[in-house]
Amino acid sequence: MAPRDILHRISGDLRLALGLLTRLPLPGAPDMGRGAAAAWAWPLAGLAPGGLMVLAVWAASGLGEGLAAALGLAVAAMATGAMHEDGLADTADGFWGGWTVERRLEIMKDSRIGTYGVLALILSLLARWSLVAGLVGSDAFAPVVLSAAMLSRGPMVGLMAWMEPARPGGLSRAVGRPPLSAAWLGGGVALLLALLLCGGAAIWAALAAVVVAVALGRVAQAKVGGQTGDVLGASQQLSEIAVLAVLSSALP
Repeated sequence: MAPRDILHRISGDLRLALGLLTRLPLPGAPDMGRGAAAAWAWPLAGLAPGGLMVLAVWAASGLGEGLAAALGLAVAAMATGAMHEDGLADTADGFWGGWTVERRLEIMKDSRIGTYGVLALILSLLARWSLVAGLVGSDAFAPVVLSAAMLSRGPMVGLMAWMEPARPGGLSRAVGRPPLSAAWLGGGVALLLALLLCGGAAIWAALAAVVVAVALGRVAQAKVGGQTGDVLGASQQLSEIAVLAVLSSALP
């Protein structure tokens, strides 16, 4: 393949990833032809909400670490349409609010939020807020946030490649099942960039994200028989917490 064709494919996959995982305005409609094969670019798409979070925190740093971190998390959520937060809430409600596979999937599809979902969102936001607030003002802030944004989206591709969709419809089934090569490429790109930003600590952070994603995948298999778009969103949220925790403790 010619270099021009390679660059065209990379830019097309990245636009498709941004169109799927963010609510940022993009010129023109992304090319859907590559489908799930473009999922390797999901970690790179994470740089958009991650970068906006960094800029928001820097802009609000004079208001104090806690408020700046809260504003940064709000901006990142708006950039993604809070789709990952929604996935976490629906997963918590479905997994622990239903007694059968069918009922769990029905609850996860319901737009209403229940007690388990509220608790999951509160705990996730508290965890991420405390970790981000602890980094505000340090040299490690931007590298850690950007690395977490990438490394937390790699497991989403891995879960899609590893597990069958749990329901016949939905986002996960519509996007398709990426090849294992896309999962390896996406994870490798995320890890390489995180290594450049955070050094060797990125390896441990990536391992933490993988452990969290595998654990969630096993629970999902037991609860609903596969993965859904909500499970993928939950994996991003939980992996982000794991990555932020590891890097925050490893870097000065």
